[in-house]
Amino acid sequence: MSAHWSQRREGGSRVAIAVIIAIGRNLGRRCARLLLHPITLYFFLRRGPERRASRAYLRRVLGRPAGILAVLRHMHSYAATILDRLFLLAGPLSRFDVRVHGLDQLEAQIAHGRGVLLLGAHIGSFEVLRALAEARPDIRVSVVMDRQQTPAMTELLHALNPAVAEGVIDAGQDSATIAMAIRDAALRGELIGLLADRARPREATCDAMFFGAAAQFPVAPYLIASMLDLPSVLCFGLYRGGNRYELHFETFAESIRIARSERAVRLAEWTQRYALRLEFFTRLDPYNWFNFYDFWHHPVDDRAVAGAPVTGHSAA
Repeated sequence: MSAHWSQRREGGSRVAIAVIIAIGRNLGRRCARLLLHPITLYFFLRRGPERRASRAYLRRVLGRPAGILAVLRHMHSYAATILDRLFLLAGPLSRFDVRVHGLDQLEAQIAHGRGVLLLGAHIGSFEVLRALAEARPDIRVSVVMDRQQTPAMTELLHALNPAVAEGVIDAGQDSATIAMAIRDAALRGELIGLLADRARPREATCDAMFFGAAAQFPVAPYLIASMLDLPSVLCFGLYRGGNRYELHFETFAESIRIARSERAVRLAEWTQRYALRLEFFTRLDPYNWFNFYDFWHHPVDDRAVAGAPVTGHSAA
């Protein structure tokens, strides 16, 4: 359970994912959702590290031992959001009940016309952000994501909606290329989505207290916000069961200033602030948290690169 998340292989082959998508497109979402129960059971039985990580996380967040049913519920929620990516990206949103909170806060930052960083997480569904795109078609969203982490799912879903694929900034590129792409998107006044809760191997990180123990979070979002002078807004799309989602926006910072002389201190402060807000939204529905690995473990070879702040040691 201590292996880095990037070392875990993708669940499901291209054929299996294509079959599920075909069923969803031809027979509808309700029929496709019937497959979630056997799929959940299959991965519960076959993916031991994810099963153990789920149980450990649920014990931490719920404050009590997590049994088999709790872990199955956790995995089922994840499977449901993965399936809904098909319908959120390629189908009409009218089939979903999406409640949007804090849109006024996001619009206040958009009004500055200099681009906005959307800080998300592996919680619920980031694709529910499409609800905003339908309400404000004048706003373009670019998302930083690793195409190679889940290549089968990514390729098939982007084939369904090429426009979404065009808005992806590949996190697998070198850091300079990623930074240039983010800068260009910001100059166009776009929203730039970043999942700020998971660091790639060798990426600079900082420790923050999260559900009672120290965990590593990437610091790149705050460095980017500082270098490009961009406001940042939290964005979490919670799955509430059935066809219900809640899309939450909350201003994180209108401006982040990080002087070189106080870099370590300021990065630690911003990282902790993010961790506290992520913990708040995670507690709204703990079964929306989809980091199926030992989030509190510090692999030795995945420590931050030289010059980046690293505080504390593994606490779990």
